[in-house]
Amino acid sequence: MPRFCSDLPPAELLQGIDQFNAGEWFACHETLEELWAGEQGDARHLYQGILQLAVALHHWREGNFRGAMVLLGSAEELLTCVEPVCQGIDVAALRQDTGRLREALEALGPEGMGELDPAVIPQFRLRSG
Repeated sequence: MPRFCSDLPPAELLQGIDQFNAGEWFACHETLEELWAGEQGDARHLYQGILQLAVALHHWREGNFRGAMVLLGSAEELLTCVEPVCQGIDVAALRQDTGRLREALEALGPEGMGELDPAVIPQFRLRSG
């Protein structure tokens, strides 16, 4: 059954958000991959955008600058296709935070990426509406 932005967030999404906000980005990816795979509703881009953002941060932590930058760009693109609030997630804020993260990493470059200010790493915010 397709999921839509107007739906309440499924349990897997809430679990993935908790994992993401705790810095468990690979675990978040694993949790949300099943939710995303085969999804036909308008929430598909949300799930895929979160997956790519989580993997981008995993690449950053592992020192893979190029992988992080590529996935941050595609996560931003996917999140642009999602309503400002989808399944309780403040997607508009997440999209802005993802852009700030991408810009900060770009400015640091591959040699300085370890100096990223942790405050720039996005955190999910839930809203109603």
